[in-house]
Amino acid sequence: MAEITDVRPLTGAALGAALDDVARLRIEVFRVWPYLYDGDLDYERAYLQTYRDSDKAIVVGAFDGARLVGASTGAPLIDHADDFAAAFEGAGLELSDIFYCAESVLLPQYRAQGAGHRFFDHREAHARKLGFTKCAFCSVQRPADHPMRPDDYRPLDTFWHTRGYAPLPGVVAQFSWKDVGQETESLKPLRFWIRDL
Repeated sequence: MAEITDVRPLTGAALGAALDDVARLRIEVFRVWPYLYDGDLDYERAYLQTYRDSDKAIVVGAFDGARLVGASTGAPLIDHADDFAAAFEGAGLELSDIFYCAESVLLPQYRAQGAGHRFFDHREAHARKLGFTKCAFCSVQRPADHPMRPDDYRPLDTFWHTRGYAPLPGVVAQFSWKDVGQETESLKPLRFWIRDL
C-alpha cells in the first residue's frame, strides 16, 4: 500500500514552488465524479495564481517522500470576492470574517490514512492564527440521477458534519467548467458549508 510519510503546511516560497504539482493533482483527481473536470495546466496556473498572490494563503501538502501526492488549499474568502460575493449576498455574513478552505485533492492510493482530517486541521489552525472567526468551503451539486454517477459513490457529507461544518442555507455559487466528454463549459451549482472557529 502507498503510504503518506508527511502532511505539512506550505506558505510563502514553499507554497509557490508546490503550485504546479497542485495543478497536476487537481487535473487528475477532479477528472472523476463528482467534478468530472476536463482541465488543463494553463487554466490551473491562472486559477492558482490567487494563492501565489495572497500572503495569507496556505497549501497543506501530503507527501510520499519528496513527492506531493495530495494537497489542500486555503485563503481569505475576500481574496475570492469576485467569485463568491453574489452567492453570499443577503446571507448576513462578512466575507472578511471567513477563511475559505478550497480544494482538497488526494491520489486514490493514499486515501483512508487520515489526510482529510489533517488537511482541515492545518487550514483551520492557520485561519485561527490569522484571526478569522469562520471557515467555509463549497461542494459541487450533481443530480442524483446523473448518468455518470458511480453506483458506489458515497458523498462526504458525514465527514464534513464530523468536522463541525453545516450547509449554509441559500448560499450557492455558480461555476463553469468543461465536463469530461463535453464540448463546451456549463454552469454547476456549488453549495457552501461553514463552521465557527
